[in-house]
Amino acid sequence: MINQETVKNIADLARLHLETAELQRLTKELENILDYVKKLEKLDVSQTQPTTHVLSLKNVFREDRVQPSLGRDLALKTAVAKHDSSFKVPQVIE
Repeated sequence: MINQETVKNIADLARLHLETAELQRLTKELENILDYVKKLEKLDVSQTQPTTHVLSLKNVFREDRVQPSLGRDLALKTAVAKHDSSFKVPQVIE
């Protein structure tokens, strides 16, 4: 069973601020979801083939073809910042 303290803890971990009404509503919704999962766990799926998708889909591939592209100078012409012959972007990984 899930309680409001658990939902509040999860919200805090996700850095979400929940009002009291939202906390109560989400607690009830999560409880309903978990109850439904418990029902699903009781199903006999021993004769069911595993699937990756509910629909039978296939990837459609096209042949790669070399096509003309922008030259380096033209591409860099609109760059906000550049370094030598490359785009300069803010560092995102330390």
